[in-house]
Amino acid sequence: MSTICLHGPESTGKSTLIPQLAAHFGTIFVPEYGRTFAETHGTAFTMADLVEIAQQHDAQTLAALATGADPLLLDTDPLMTAVWADMLFGRRDPWFDAWHGSADLYLLLDIDLPWIDDGTRMFGSVAERQRFFDLSRAELDRRGLRYAIVGGQGPARLAAALAAIAAAGLG
Repeated sequence: MSTICLHGPESTGKSTLIPQLAAHFGTIFVPEYGRTFAETHGTAFTMADLVEIAQQHDAQTLAALATGADPLLLDTDPLMTAVWADMLFGRRDPWFDAWHGSADLYLLLDIDLPWIDDGTRMFGSVAERQRFFDLSRAELDRRGLRYAIVGGQGPARLAAALAAIAAAGLG
C-alpha cells in the first residue's frame, strides 16, 4: 500500500487536483482538515490550533489507511501544517518534529497558478508565495522525503502529477 500526499502553499490547486487523482486511480482521499477548521473557527490560528489540525488530519489518515485504499491520497498532511506554523509564527510546536507518518511520495505543487483569495488564504504576495514554497520544499528536503515538483495549468497539471507518480513507481 502506498500513500501520495499533495504538498505546497495555499492556492496551488491541491484541492482541485486531489479528486482528479482519486478518480484516476479509483481510490479515496483524505481531504484537507485545515480548511474545514478555518471555515468553522476562522483563521486567527494559534499554535494549539495548528497542532489540533495536524493531529486530526493524522487521525483521518490512519482511519483511511485502515480501509486498504491503494494508493491512499492525502490533500496535505501534518508536514504542511508545520510549514504553516513556520509561516505564521516563525517556529513550530515540538509535536511536528516528533511526527513520523510521512507519505511515500509528495507532490510539491508549484506556485505557477494565480493566487485566489477564498476567505481562508493569507499569503498572496509574490514574495510570500515564494517563501511559502521554499519552506514547503525545505521541509521535504530536511526530512529526506521523496518528492516531485508539479506545475502546469488545468489538464497539464494533472498530467504532470500522474507522470511523477508513474516515475516513482506508484501509479
